Amino acid sequence: MKNILKYLVIILLFSSAVAAQEVKHAPGDYVTVNAKKLWYEVEGKGDPILLIPGGPGNSHIYFHPWFSELANNFKVIYFDAYSRGKSDRAKSPDQYSFKGDVEDIEALRKVLGFDKWTVLGHSYGGMVAQQYALDYPNSVNKLILVSTFYSGEMWQENDNSSNYEIRNQYPEVWQKVMELRDEGKTSSSQEHVDAYSVPSGLLYFYDASNAYKVRGDSLSMNTDVYYQIAGKDADFLISGDIGKLDFRDKLKDLKMPMLILQGRFDRISIPRFAIKYKTYAPQAEFVMFERSGHDPFIEEPDKTFKVIADFLGR
Repeated sequence: MKNILKYLVIILLFSSAVAAQEVKHAPGDYVTVNAKKLWYEVEGKGDPILLIPGGPGNSHIYFHPWFSELANNFKVIYFDAYSRGKSDRAKSPDQYSFKGDVEDIEALRKVLGFDKWTVLGHSYGGMVAQQYALDYPNSVNKLILVSTFYSGEMWQENDNSSNYEIRNQYPEVWQKVMELRDEGKTSSSQEHVDAYSVPSGLLYFYDASNAYKVRGDSLSMNTDVYYQIAGKDADFLISGDIGKLDFRDKLKDLKMPMLILQGRFDRISIPRFAIKYKTYAPQAEFVMFERSGHDPFIEEPDKTFKVIADFLGR
């Protein structure tokens, strides 16, 4: 997820405000995957569906309570990838990688004992899901992509779009950021992080007030993961592992059923580029949500879960 740091600010501010409305988590436990302890939770019964969070760096927590809707008919599996949420932390950021995120999912499937599962990836998690489906097609029953990216080039346009919005709507923030960049500061420097902060409603939501429906805690985000995988100057110039990714020529070869969900007012996964999934994956079902931004499962939950349930039921 682009500009994840300011998104995290909203999450953390809101978490204290909703303490009285605590969301009940599914039963959780640790499992050892590729010599790392990963936290996972399971809710419901039926065919398994794995949820891959965004970021890179997010824990699973923002999927609560929304995806409980699927637990009536499916076994919903939440998890925290390496160095996220409750899972093990690395000794050094250079141990985080996109490839590692993909390989850990296949190892998790084996440890949990599933022959196949449906995989749903949101934002950055959708990139992991695409690579996983390409690398391990026989492990994927169905593939669901939500507000995601098909290449590093598309993610760069996310950077450009976000900065366009910030420059126009928050010129005082932009001025301070430009002053820091003139001093040689990059996105990952603490001064840049502190200055580069605007309400998440600007970029992530159709209705800005819906930002306060996002839940989180102190473990919600590991920014070291973000800057390692997306690059040290990730808010302006995407690099790292993400900068090298490009699925466009490969998606048409995927044989499993595919569903792609997109919000009309998403300024992160931009519709101008997301709509091209219809060309790159013509076999997929593509649904645009007209009153959503980056998180249609939060802004239009009834429609989102009806579409997902119908797809899974076919």
